[in-house]
Amino acid sequence: MDDRTEPSVRRSRVAGALVSALALALVATGCGGGNEPASAKTGAAPAAAPDRVEPLPAAPEPRLPVTVESADGTRVTVASTDRIVPLTGSLNEIVFTLGLGEQVVARDITATFEQAAGLPVVTRAHDVSAESVLSLKPTVVLADTSTGPAEAVAQIRDAGIPLVVVEPAKNLADVGSRIGTVAAALGVTPAGDALKARTQQRIDAVRKEIPAPAKDGGKPRVAFLYVRGSAAVYLLGGAESGASSLLEAAGAVDAGKESGLTKDFTPITSEALAKAAPDAILVMSKGLDSVGGVDGLVKIPGVAETPAGMDRRVVSIEDGVLLNYGPRTDQVLSSLVGQLYGNVK
Repeated sequence: MDDRTEPSVRRSRVAGALVSALALALVATGCGGGNEPASAKTGAAPAAAPDRVEPLPAAPEPRLPVTVESADGTRVTVASTDRIVPLTGSLNEIVFTLGLGEQVVARDITATFEQAAGLPVVTRAHDVSAESVLSLKPTVVLADTSTGPAEAVAQIRDAGIPLVVVEPAKNLADVGSRIGTVAAALGVTPAGDALKARTQQRIDAVRKEIPAPAKDGGKPRVAFLYVRGSAAVYLLGGAESGASSLLEAAGAVDAGKESGLTKDFTPITSEALAKAAPDAILVMSKGLDSVGGVDGLVKIPGVAETPAGMDRRVVSIEDGVLLNYGPRTDQVLSSLVGQLYGNVK
C-alpha cells in the first residue's frame, strides 16, 4: 500500500490486495521473552533509514527495440526509453535501481524515495491521470494489473504510447521475476540479471540472521493490520494481504492467515483479533501515525486484549517499501527481523 505518502500496495503486492483500502483512504515487536527491542516497550517507531534506492554501479545501455508480452495479453514493442513513466511506486523503484532513473519523467504518489521526490505525480492509489501522462510525452509506460481506470490505460495506448502491464509481486518468490520483466521491457536484461542476483544475495544474507525457533517450537504470531485513522479504515490481513510471505520468511506465523482468514483483508473486530491472538502487530508507519501511534492503536476495539496489545509489541515499517517485493525487500525483511527479535539492525 506506499510509497510513503499513501501505501501503494500494489500493492497488488501490495498485492492488489490493498487497492480497495487505498481507495477508501484516498489516496510491530518482540515475540515474547526478554529479547525484545526497546521500541516494543515504549511504542516508539524505529529510526527510519534514509529513503533512497541504490542503483546498480553502472547505468545500463538499453538494446532496443524489444518486443515483450504484456500481462494483459498484448504484445508491445518498445523502441525508446528516453522518457519512462512507471505508474506504481514499486515500478519506479525498480527502474531507478536498474540505473535508468535519469530517463524517468513521472511517478506514482507512492514513489517517495529521495531520487524520485521531485518528479510530477500522475497516479494516486492506482488511479492514473491519462492526460497528465500524455502531457509528458512518454516513450514507454509501465503499469501493473491494479492500475486503472481501464479507460485511462486504453487512452494511453490509443495515443500510440507503448504500455507494458506487469504482474504484481505478491511474495518473496516474485521478486526476481518482476525485476526481470521490467528489465526486459526496457531492453536491459543483463542489468536485470545483475539486480536479481544482488537482491537475492541480500535477502539470503538477512535470512541467515533469523534466530532458530524457541526450544518449545513456538514462533511469534504476527497480525498485519492496515489502518488509516483519518478514513476510519481498520482491517486485519489474511492469507492474501501480501504480508504472509514476509512474515513466514522472518520465522513468524501470519496470525490472520493462521486463524482462517483466506482472503486479503477483513474488518477488525474483537472476535477476529481474539481468534488471531497475535504476539505482535505489523503496521505501516503512516497507518500507525494516523491512529496516534501505539497509544491510539491499542484503543482500536480488540487490540488491547491481544497478547500484542497487552505488551505493546508493534512492528512498524514504512508504507513505501513494506509490500513492494522489489530491490529493497532485504531492508524490509531486516527491519522486520530486527524488531521481532531485537538482534538485527
